[in-house]
Amino acid sequence: MRRPELDRIMNVMRAAQPEVSDLLFTVDRPLQVESYGELKPVPFDPPIEKLTPFQTEMIALNLIGDNLQHLEYLLRHGSCDAAYALSEKARFRVNVFSQRGNYSIVCRQLNTVIPTLEKLNMPEIFKQIPKEKTGLVLVTGATGSGKTTTLAALLNEINQAKAVHIVTLEDPVEFVHPHMKSTFNQRELGVDFDNFSNGLRAALRQAPKVILVGEMRDQDTVKIALSAAETGHLVLSTLHTINAGETINRILGMFSPEEQEQIRIRLADSLRWIISQRLAPKVSGGRFALIEIMGHNLRTEESIRLGESEGKTFYEIIEASHPFGWRNFDHACIEAFEKGLITEETARLFCTKRGVVSRAIDNIKKERGEVVSTFGSLKMKPTGSVDAQSKPTLKFK
Repeated sequence: MRRPELDRIMNVMRAAQPEVSDLLFTVDRPLQVESYGELKPVPFDPPIEKLTPFQTEMIALNLIGDNLQHLEYLLRHGSCDAAYALSEKARFRVNVFSQRGNYSIVCRQLNTVIPTLEKLNMPEIFKQIPKEKTGLVLVTGATGSGKTTTLAALLNEINQAKAVHIVTLEDPVEFVHPHMKSTFNQRELGVDFDNFSNGLRAALRQAPKVILVGEMRDQDTVKIALSAAETGHLVLSTLHTINAGETINRILGMFSPEEQEQIRIRLADSLRWIISQRLAPKVSGGRFALIEIMGHNLRTEESIRLGESEGKTFYEIIEASHPFGWRNFDHACIEAFEKGLITEETARLFCTKRGVVSRAIDNIKKERGEVVSTFGSLKMKPTGSVDAQSKPTLKFK
């Protein structure tokens, strides 16, 4: 298989369904794409009913190209990440991995248009985040929840407002930012630096005001990121965690018990915002981003230093600061349901505390005049109307 043939296949896959997010190549399966969170087969001429091991291997080698470092990493570790450009039409983040002796490939389609906070319908409080001068901003969520898109929108706000030097460390580079007021230097893992900790250490000598770290994968990266935040840089990064509380625990869990006390103090001083995301299916089709936002105040600082306790959990701190724009996933689910963006079942599925959300949904339905429960339609039989034949009988053997 040659590159023009692969490009033709990928173009057909991109056009097969609306809002295609991933292209999948797996042995003994047809060509597949993920659309709105579901895998769907792709019809092709001539038909490809099942991919063979040879076909997936040829696709993998074409996607990796002449990058010997990626190829060596694949052979040594069983998987590798790469980037692939489909002419000027699309760019992909590629992961090639070995399974049962064969190669499989997942190509995540990257959005080439720089998003804005307005287009993403982000809460108004997001406007405060790009105004930060120093500190640590974390965007968290599961794989594919839109973390990179949110970071790109935040960097775009800085690019339009501040004349500063921005260095990004990415795996791979997804959004290519134009030079507006800011000057961008975007570095790619495996091409421009060997690992995030070394890339971040080098970035401190490159005179940036803003540093984007694609992911905090180990304690060395966390330590250097905290040092950068403490020395006058604004550091933005991601973690694979489900909410603000788990994000703090995940960072602390990277360190030994002896180191955690010092990390708690440094994190309490440096952390500015934690944004957690979950993509939920919309009523009208597509997906909607549910957002949890926790900022920095004396209560969050105390809870990070001393740990959560009764009445001082991060959930309760966010709840108390809701009038100031903070929100947890329960707030986001209730608001989305009230606007008709998601269903009642989806709200209960994606929330944190189902009891809280269920009560709020019942109140919303009452205000709309909808029936909340069916208990009002139940009737009791009069006591004297029981028929003799309906009485239970006992049988003895």
